[in-house]
Amino acid sequence: MLSRAVRPALSAGNLVLARSAVPQTAGYATLREIESRLKSIRNIEKITKTMKIVASTKLTRAQKAMVDSRAYGEAAKQVYEEAETKPLEDKKTLLVVASSDKGLCGGVHSGLTRATRRLLEADPTLDLAIIGEKCKSQLGRSNGKNIVLSFAGVGKEVPTFADAQAIADQLVMLPEDYASIKVLYNKFINAQSYEPATVEAYSEEAITSSPNFAAFEIDDEVLANLREYSLANSIYWALAEGHACEISARRNAMDNASKNAGDMISRFTILYNRTRQAVITGELVEIITGATASEDM
Repeated sequence: MLSRAVRPALSAGNLVLARSAVPQTAGYATLREIESRLKSIRNIEKITKTMKIVASTKLTRAQKAMVDSRAYGEAAKQVYEEAETKPLEDKKTLLVVASSDKGLCGGVHSGLTRATRRLLEADPTLDLAIIGEKCKSQLGRSNGKNIVLSFAGVGKEVPTFADAQAIADQLVMLPEDYASIKVLYNKFINAQSYEPATVEAYSEEAITSSPNFAAFEIDDEVLANLREYSLANSIYWALAEGHACEISARRNAMDNASKNAGDMISRFTILYNRTRQAVITGELVEIITGATASEDM
């Protein structure tokens, strides 16, 4: 049996141990931090869900524009294939990278950047014309000396043939006489996947040197217009396919982000409830210990 003189000291010691086990101030600070984090994650989840809905509504329109553009691009490609057109070996090649200005769409732009760097490793003399700020910022750090032209303000709306024609006008005005112009873009496979691909447009000299060019009976005075028109067709095809890939990738990225945010909300909710229960339990221990100490005194 403990004497009554020892009991107050023991109760005071229990009170100190209880306070050290569950820090009052730290518990409340942790609760406020968890609650603030939960609020931020819920706001992010609302934004990602909204962006997913917007991307889903735009995807149908983007796919329709992509299907329409294939008729232009494939027609120009078929002409070169049937004419057996080949690029001239003694001239440089211009690579047009079809990206956009927008992000939050997974690896759409970084995939084009990696494909461009692989092509530059195979041919370091390639000149680059970049459509969109995303690939420009990525390639500008490592291959800035190869960039001869860039275009901004791309990707806000569904691409049109007028946009492609304006880009083609600037490309044909470059001082260098290129053997061919390759357009690198994201090829739409399905709503979940895409891959980098190229479509090629050739110079007037390469077209006239084609083995089967005479079968088309094209006048010399319209040859320059044919070259520029086929280049615009290829760019339009690339922009439309890339836009559809971007919208699809953004929808998938926002869907994954919403799911991840939901998982984080669940984890932080459990942590918040456990921390809150620990704080309440600590307060009850302090109250009971203090009441016991007061009775013994």
